This record gives sequence, C-alpha cells and structure tokens, in this order.
Amino acid sequence: MGICFATPAKSDPLKGFGTKVVPGNAKQSPNTKNQQTNPAAMGDAFLAASPGDLSVLRSLKSFTFTELKNATKNFSPDNLIGEGGFGFVFKGWVNESTLSSTRPGSGTVVAVKKVKSQSFQGHREWLTEVRYLGQLRHENLVKLIGYCSEPKNRMLVYEFMAKGSLENHLFKKGIHPMTWPIRMQIATDIARGLSFLHSLNANVIYRDLKASNILIDSKFHAKLSDFGLARKGPIGDGTHVSTRVVGTMGYAAPEYVASGHLTPKSDVYSFGVVLLELLSGRRAMGDETIGGPTATLVEWALQFLGEGKQFSRIMDTRLRGEYSKRGAQAASLLAFRCLHMDPKNRPTMVEVLAQLEMQQAVQSSPQAKLEHRIRTLSTHRSH
Repeated sequence: MGICFATPAKSDPLKGFGTKVVPGNAKQSPNTKNQQTNPAAMGDAFLAASPGDLSVLRSLKSFTFTELKNATKNFSPDNLIGEGGFGFVFKGWVNESTLSSTRPGSGTVVAVKKVKSQSFQGHREWLTEVRYLGQLRHENLVKLIGYCSEPKNRMLVYEFMAKGSLENHLFKKGIHPMTWPIRMQIATDIARGLSFLHSLNANVIYRDLKASNILIDSKFHAKLSDFGLARKGPIGDGTHVSTRVVGTMGYAAPEYVASGHLTPKSDVYSFGVVLLELLSGRRAMGDETIGGPTATLVEWALQFLGEGKQFSRIMDTRLRGEYSKRGAQAASLLAFRCLHMDPKNRPTMVEVLAQLEMQQAVQSSPQAKLEHRIRTLSTHRSH
C-alpha cells in the first residue's frame, strides 16, 4: 500500500479549496489507466451514471465554461486567489437570484476552482466534491453552488469565504492574532461540522482536516472545505473502511497511517491536532519553535498535556495571557483525549461538540465576561 502524504505548506495556496495529496502506487485496472490518460472521461461517466447521481446534480447550478470565464473576467490574474497541484481558484461574480455570470464587482462573490485538464487526481477529487457537497448541506460546510462539467474545463463554484483560511489567521505574518473567544468559536464550528458528517444521516469521514481546509466567513465562523478526499463511513457491522493512505503529515491518525484503516475516530485525532494549533499558534509540523522541519506539534505538546501538567506552556504567547485559564485547561485536556493512540479511547465528535458548547456557554456567562474584563485590564497595566 502506497503512503501518500503532503507536508503542510508554509503558505495557503488554495485558500482551503484544494489539496496537495499525490496519487499512490496502487495497482490500476485497464479502465483506470484509460481514465488516467483521459481524465475527462471519468467525469462524463459519473454525470450519466445513475438517476441517484443525477438527482445530486439537480440541486446544483450547471455553469458553462463561457459563463465562468465571464464571471472571472477571463480568469484574470487579478482575480486569482490561489493555486495548487490540481488547479487554480479565482474570485468571480454571479447574479444573486439567477446565478448567471455578471460583471466583476457586482452581484454575489463566488470562488471558482478550475481543475487542470491533465490532472487525474484533480478530476477524481472534482467528482468526490460534487457527490458529497452536492448532497450535504450544513452551516459549517462550505456551500457548493455549482459546477462546470465540460470535458476539458472541470470547475467547481463555491460560496466565497471573506476571511480566507484558518491557516492564514494562525500562521501568516502580519495578520492580527485571533482572540481567545474567536478561537474557541472556530473550534466549536469545526466540531459541529464533523459531528454532522459522522451522523447516521451523512456517514462521511472527512479524512483531510487541517488548518488550510478550514475557511472563515466575515463573522469569523468556520466551515469545512475541500471534500476531495472524503469517504463514506463503515456500514452495517463494519468497524472501519480500508483505503489507500493519503493525507497531510502531522494531521493524520497514527493507526490510519500504519494500516489504512479509516474510521470516524481518524477525524477526531485530526481535530485534536487542529485544536492544538488553535491553542498554541504553532504548525502541526515543521514549526521552528518546536524543533525544525520534521518535528510534530503533537510530539512536542504531549509533554505538557494531561491532568496536572503545565498546559500553559503550549499556549500562544500572542494571546498575552488574555484567555480563560479554566477554558484553556479544559480545551487542552480535550485535545489530549482526541490524540489518544488508541482510537477506542478517543471521544466521538458528538462528545467533543457537547464539551465545547458547554465551555462556550460558561464563557458567555456574565460572571465569566466580568472576570475576562478584569484579567484583560490587569494584563494591559502590567505591560
């Protein structure tokens, strides 16, 4: 089994609208080889596959290449907001009511992901995104508005997320650090999205949770994007899904990396990593403050996590101490549970969400707000 990982990028090239996972060396059937030489054929087969598949597409707007060309001002470099191994993402504009293209600067802003015509992996992920985001609707999933299925012009059209990716807000130099309440709001939003995916109605394993795939709207609410690697969860008495290992180093669960056994608890582990990033302001892998390019955040942070440990050692210094000590301790213990080596001992995302929502309620109480105000004033005076 080929293990195919991408290392976390230093920048956020696709603003969360793509991945950098390389296809593995799994054996291919003759049909697969033909599809790889002609990736467009894979899309055509899907579009006419079955009534069920077509019903998914009816909920989406079918755009022509010309419409999206006009919406993005001929895919102008001025409207380019990201690029990656499988394509480019452009800002575009459509009419709010009809979703037809409109002149740049008017109507509703959208994000248009254009798949490179010769990228087999890109076309495969295009199909997966249409399948899942065409069916699933939730406040914490980025909305897929439509698609273009012309043979050499596979595109996806999403709602535009004004604040970009979580990766940018945590790690890009020059961006004002997010406050503690916003970080916990984002953690809760992520947990809510994953909890929905893991529900019986959806039964989806996300498989690629990372800071660059979490997008932020104008009100700093988070949504999961890029479903190109998503998989259907186990059914019946099944405990896991066996699959080729793909993902991003530093985020993937150890048992998944070792065996290819994918379960909802694999997403729980990845959530624990993202929660550590929110707490510490450090990258999942390769952060200079934890030991260089091969060091992982989990390995570094575990020495400070758990009952009786000095959790404050992991906290982002840019917060300047302006966070709830009880809330931070609870969040660090939650991350510790999510990162347990044995997936059976990790909480479910329903349990994670319940704890975060309870903590949010506590922090929103009048007493907690007063304590935060006093602590903030005290911190500013000491500086």
